[in-house]
Amino acid sequence: MTDGGTEARKANKRGAARLAAVQALYQMDLAGTGLNEIMAEFEVHWLGGEVEGVQYRPAEAAYFRDIVGGVVREQTSLDPQIDAALQRGWPLKRIETLLRAVLRAGAYELACRNDVPARVVTAEYVDIAGAIVDKEETGMINAVLDQLAHQLRAAEFSA
Repeated sequence: MTDGGTEARKANKRGAARLAAVQALYQMDLAGTGLNEIMAEFEVHWLGGEVEGVQYRPAEAAYFRDIVGGVVREQTSLDPQIDAALQRGWPLKRIETLLRAVLRAGAYELACRNDVPARVVTAEYVDIAGAIVDKEETGMINAVLDQLAHQLRAAEFSA
């Protein structure tokens, strides 16, 4: 029997890791910050720390590192998949930087983290998007990640 409180804390730490990963990917894309630099900065200042008077929730550091490092490592295969899932005429490079970070992180988890159900991955990144963008863009995130989930994890949806 599992302790529901322990599972909830783990989920909250993963949720915080996902949010931090999106922020890190955004910063890397916008400012050209390198992987090692961003990892060090986030682990020292952001993960569970206080920044500009805001206390951030504790995050699962290993999960954060996996998402950020995985997106960087797999980006050349992830970006074309995201491009294909976007509506024609809106390639990934034309998508706002923050949305691009959300899509890349979600696509990475769908492609490489089979230990997390596809519906959970999609819901988590839709929630992150909902906290930072308007409803229309949240719907786009949901549609793209759902399409990728059905492509990358077809077996999860055929039951």
